Amino acid sequence: MAARSRKSGAGAPSTEKGGTAKAGSAHEIVKTLEHFDAPAPAKFSRDEDVRAYRDMLLIRRFEEKAGQLYGMGFIGGFCHLYIGQEAVVVGMQMAMKEGDEVVTGYRDHGHMLATGMEARGVMAELTGRRSGYSKGKGGSMHMFSKEKKFFGGHGIVGAQVPIGTGLAFSNKYNGTDAIAITYFGDGAANQGQVYESFNMASLWKLPVVYVIENNRYAMGTSVSRASAETNFSHRGVSFKIPGFQVDGMDVRAVKAAGDLAAEHCRSGDGPIILEMMTYRYRGHSMSDPAKYRTRDEVQKMRSESDPIEQVKKRLVSDHGMSEDDVKAVDKEVRDVVADAADFAQNDPEPDVSELWTDIYAEAVPQAAE
Repeated sequence: MAARSRKSGAGAPSTEKGGTAKAGSAHEIVKTLEHFDAPAPAKFSRDEDVRAYRDMLLIRRFEEKAGQLYGMGFIGGFCHLYIGQEAVVVGMQMAMKEGDEVVTGYRDHGHMLATGMEARGVMAELTGRRSGYSKGKGGSMHMFSKEKKFFGGHGIVGAQVPIGTGLAFSNKYNGTDAIAITYFGDGAANQGQVYESFNMASLWKLPVVYVIENNRYAMGTSVSRASAETNFSHRGVSFKIPGFQVDGMDVRAVKAAGDLAAEHCRSGDGPIILEMMTYRYRGHSMSDPAKYRTRDEVQKMRSESDPIEQVKKRLVSDHGMSEDDVKAVDKEVRDVVADAADFAQNDPEPDVSELWTDIYAEAVPQAAE
């Protein structure tokens, strides 16, 4: 694990143009703020690479099937696919411990599967069936699993960030060793509630890892056109929150970064920001043709940086797996997804009475004095 980096040495730091920054300038603050250097990618055993390959492939195949079902009319409403970003959530999950919590936004199916939620239940919720995780009432953006410590799935941009911060507050208040992994995108990073959360988390040293999934385009606008500061790992500077950028297309790099961030939080040092440099292959949602980028750009990312292909190559070249062994994993995953899709299309719809359940919390009986 990489050690925490030192603050810059004495003397005024040089500016990018070769001059000298004025004392107290924003440039100097960014340069001297205590921060972390991104650690070297983790070294995976054969079993770890197999796990990473299977988990990422499950997300990829599940999302492909969800896209098909959406096109066939079995899934309604919004549907945001995670294809291309699988290494982020799988690598982070590999760095987490039992009891750690996850909360994210609306591109959430991958996070659900990575936490161990059943493919059948997730797909059934997408199709609005009674066996879905929210009993068919939540759909793509609003399903939860208390058992798996997955707290959504939130459709309002940035709304999950104060929720994740609150989860971290609960952990510290109750004296647990758990941390809250809070995912949001480059677009959500410009929301005001994000910075209110940063301030609170830093002030109270809350054990929260803010994972910014920078897939470059938010809803369709490139980060260079929407953000004055495009290095999102610097977004915590004014709140004294350290951060660094991570190759979000390499599951090993994500795992190493997750290990470092988790240790930081569990040691009582407060929040940390991980900016995952990733890429989504599909549009923002199923209704987005993604004409704001070229096919060549997408193909270049697929051919040079695909997170699943990277692991597949290692399984064959470094771990001695045969092509048949790799295909067997693929078949296993395809069978799981096919079963989930078949189940979700045939599971009954919820009874109309379900509209009136789980609306308000049940009153807690008061103990007799």
